[in-house]
Amino acid sequence: MNTTSHSEFHPINTVYINPPAHSWISQQTINDQWRALNYLSQPDFSKAIDEYRIFKQLMKESSVEVIPFESSRHFGIDSIYCRDASIATDYGMIICNMGKGVRSSEPVLHESMFEERNIPILGKIQAPGTIEGGDVAWVDQKTLAVAHGYRTNQSGFEQLTSILSPFGIQTIQVQLPHYKGPDDVFHLMSVFSPVDKDLAVIYSPLMPVKFRNFLLDLGYAFVEVPDDEFDSLGCNVLALGPRKCMMVSNNPKTRSKLESAGCTVLEYEGKHISLLGGGGPTCLTRPITRIIN
Repeated sequence: MNTTSHSEFHPINTVYINPPAHSWISQQTINDQWRALNYLSQPDFSKAIDEYRIFKQLMKESSVEVIPFESSRHFGIDSIYCRDASIATDYGMIICNMGKGVRSSEPVLHESMFEERNIPILGKIQAPGTIEGGDVAWVDQKTLAVAHGYRTNQSGFEQLTSILSPFGIQTIQVQLPHYKGPDDVFHLMSVFSPVDKDLAVIYSPLMPVKFRNFLLDLGYAFVEVPDDEFDSLGCNVLALGPRKCMMVSNNPKTRSKLESAGCTVLEYEGKHISLLGGGGPTCLTRPITRIIN
């Protein structure tokens, strides 16, 4: 079996997750943190556990090896969105430096757990550089799109480029808009979710023109998310395989467009684990390898 980390759409082989039982630990932890982290309202721990059980089961039913991070009281509740603390490459993991300062402990914990499991570390983003994994997406196996916004800065981009360029990886910088400002949850993958080699779910009103045209030149077609389904995370779609997608429920227009494009769509109820914290299925997962047989 041949695998790669340089894909957002091939069948997922292995994925790391940080379940609420490990990241939130208790209702008291949520009570202490949700306001400072700008959640829309207070999540319910027991309901989150139920939602996450279904979310995890959908991946397992798609033959994904699901590996949980170990529980740690050093994790804040945002650590459930485990994509952000690290970046997977074919040459090892890159440990991020978070743009959201209250999440600074997460990359250190990721690094420790990867080392314990003999997953090599290729490099680390150091201050003043910042990068979060939600700002990074593979366009193809040799091209990595990297945002420049409030979570990922110029120094972070330059460090990442320096780490990857010896391997022939091209990094494309994508300038993100101000939108709702530095306190909002807004990443590159808020507006761009590849679901096949030539198909992506996008939200054009916040998509930089240069990047959108770049994708068109590469031959991408788009599933356009309507305005009324952007805040409900209609654009945050995880490809379990080519045109096999997982998304938060109650985005019927986007789901219909995906199905019209030949996609199979799996849904989970994500009020507490996704909507309140602004993190969909791409945010909830740190894919490590995908199958490219």
